Amino acid sequence: MKNLLRATGICLLSLMTLTVFAAEEKKVEPQCPVSGKAISKDYAVSYKGAEVYFCCPKCPKAFEKNTENYSVKANHQLVQTEQAKQVKCPIAGRPAKDDKSVTVNGVKVNVCCGNCLKAATESDDKMALLFSNKAFEKGFKVTE
Repeated sequence: MKNLLRATGICLLSLMTLTVFAAEEKKVEPQCPVSGKAISKDYAVSYKGAEVYFCCPKCPKAFEKNTENYSVKANHQLVQTEQAKQVKCPIAGRPAKDDKSVTVNGVKVNVCCGNCLKAATESDDKMALLFSNKAFEKGFKVTE
């Protein structure tokens, strides 16, 4: 009986571990910074030396009319679509460490220290903290 319970426990633990890994690997698809819907590469606007993608022909017009309003989500999309790469901590501007990170809507962001990690994990608006224009300038670079 003990062996049966032990074997059942091991199977359940293995299944839970696989479920956790599958959830972590699930890719978050890029979203239109205006509507939040799935993007189409048919609708794009040049932004910071790269392309921001939208869901429909109306959203690029709204974006261009008020870019600042949508910049956090646009900056996030640049990183998510691998048009921009992280080069430093977006909070402090210092070299980031692989062992200090937070994931925001499918994008892993490394920070430089425990204080920045605490700020990022406790923030009510991680997107704004890590992908504002100021943070983007400190921590990311558009790739060519």
